[in-house]
Amino acid sequence: MRVLITGSSGQIGTNLALRLLADGHRVFGVDRRANPWTSAFPTLLQDLATPQREFRGGIGGAPYPTCDLVVHLAANAKVYELVEQPYRALENINLTFNVLEFCRANSLPLIFASSREVYGDIHRYMTGETSADFSFTESPYSASKIAGEALIYSYARCYGVPYLVFRFSNVYGRYDTDIERMERVIPLFIRRLSRGEPVTVYGREKVLDFTYVDDCVDGIVRGIERLCAGEVVNQTINLAYGQGNTLVRLAELVAAALDVRPTIIVAPAKRLGEVSYYVADISRARALLGFNPRVPLEEGVRRAVAWSLRGEG
Repeated sequence: MRVLITGSSGQIGTNLALRLLADGHRVFGVDRRANPWTSAFPTLLQDLATPQREFRGGIGGAPYPTCDLVVHLAANAKVYELVEQPYRALENINLTFNVLEFCRANSLPLIFASSREVYGDIHRYMTGETSADFSFTESPYSASKIAGEALIYSYARCYGVPYLVFRFSNVYGRYDTDIERMERVIPLFIRRLSRGEPVTVYGREKVLDFTYVDDCVDGIVRGIERLCAGEVVNQTINLAYGQGNTLVRLAELVAAALDVRPTIIVAPAKRLGEVSYYVADISRARALLGFNPRVPLEEGVRRAVAWSLRGEG
């Protein structure tokens, strides 16, 4: 199978591409930055947030290679940063529109990376796949993901573009240490605690569903296989571990994996735009994909710390 991955230089994109290569598939990446982790697959450097008409790029304006499916991961993904820079949310919408046009022009199925942020905070206890509502949008980032989903649903109805939408939740693990580019909580905690520095938790009771990257990638691969086979089509699915943990406990687990005593500062419960409670209902992923996440947070943090310190895990 030939798979085009947008956002292929990011954490999920890199792990997914290497898994697909190991499974015998061909991978072509598109990203606006070079992959800092591997050169195992070709990557076209192109900013898909700008208008695209013929989907050509790179040296000599070469066209994209023939592919069987597109996995659209590319996005500006840090919630609080998009509150401060909302134009980046519009870039997310442009990204998705351009990818949909490519899929429409080439009759390709699409897998779209959405987010638990689409549920907002008012639906904190209603996290089945049908409960997202634009009326409860918390941030420009979540608005961009809801808009992306809406575009995908419309392209399915108007143009017959087959899709799967996966709503991810706090994916972490290998290839997730580039916090100068995008600050993320687990690599940030690992870095600060390993240096003996304090960490700040925004909300003692804040609960999130953390997903180890191998589980996330396994779910995506299952989706690729079933979407291409026509077995699971036009579905919106939560892809997470299905268990909540506080950020305080997360910091304690990171400290335990590092064998250090943590200094944890608890700040006010919520920064603007951020969701304070989310635990995914993954029953649809289990039923449709046979999805069975295997890495609980305790083990995932140990692997993340080991990889961060020694390039292992």
